[in-house]
Amino acid sequence: MTAPVKTLLSLGHGYSARALGRRLLAEGWQVIGTTRNAESAARLAAEGVTPVLWPGTPLAPLLARATHLLSSVAPGSEGDPVLAREAAAIAAAAPHLQWLGYLSTTGVYGDHGGGWVDEMTPLTPATDRGRARVTAEAAWQVLAKASGLPLHVFRLAGIYGPGRGPFEKVRDGSARRIIKPGQVFSRIHVDDIATTLAASIARPNPGAIYNVCDDDPAPPEDVLAHAAALLGLPPPPAVAYDAARMTPMARSFYAESKRVRNDRIKSELGVVLRYPDYRSGLAALLATAQGRDA
Repeated sequence: MTAPVKTLLSLGHGYSARALGRRLLAEGWQVIGTTRNAESAARLAAEGVTPVLWPGTPLAPLLARATHLLSSVAPGSEGDPVLAREAAAIAAAAPHLQWLGYLSTTGVYGDHGGGWVDEMTPLTPATDRGRARVTAEAAWQVLAKASGLPLHVFRLAGIYGPGRGPFEKVRDGSARRIIKPGQVFSRIHVDDIATTLAASIARPNPGAIYNVCDDDPAPPEDVLAHAAALLGLPPPPAVAYDAARMTPMARSFYAESKRVRNDRIKSELGVVLRYPDYRSGLAALLATAQGRDA
């Protein structure tokens, strides 16, 4: 009897999920990705993904085809929209799902004054977004325990990669180095997110939680200064945090300072980061961009 084609149903098939999808498609998988609008659906179709408009399309028939499920959909003020609409259908698919991934954020840990956190650190989010993620994680865990879903939670640090680097703002002069003493962030290149998710798919461990970040937490102003140096430009102007003009969301990122440990993805999944620090990641982004321009 022929084994079913491995099929990923990706809910909210955005930036990180698309990086995984490209990898799986190259390995012969089928990838079904949900999106909210026709323009995004056309873009996914061009990548070889089967696009589905959701909300609006029942997921039960798609879940019946899926061997693997990934949710990248962010929670809102009323909780996780996927679980609000599709919890029963997802639970019914539990017997044949080989893997379920939920993309969360390291924002669930809150502020640690620049100290280290790992997957065992208590969750003390400092922002509304972080609190919503804690609630959503718990809801997925409750559903998984009740139905036997093979849930894996991935807490992502600040994501960068092609199209999401600092170079454009540094070039056009709009970048500012926001100076808040003691502030550090962890980051992760989108390709290393895809590597981690693929490694988990290959080695399922239902119930596992993984921090997904690089080896080098760093102050945000250092990253901008390094990007400028790579471009042969002076560092962007420095602005004190208290005097900086920022959107509420941008300012919320500065409400938390922590260094995130990534030992578990290495020891349990065998992940070798392609970009273990922002220096290697930015150099690769710049080289790729220059290659396209050549």
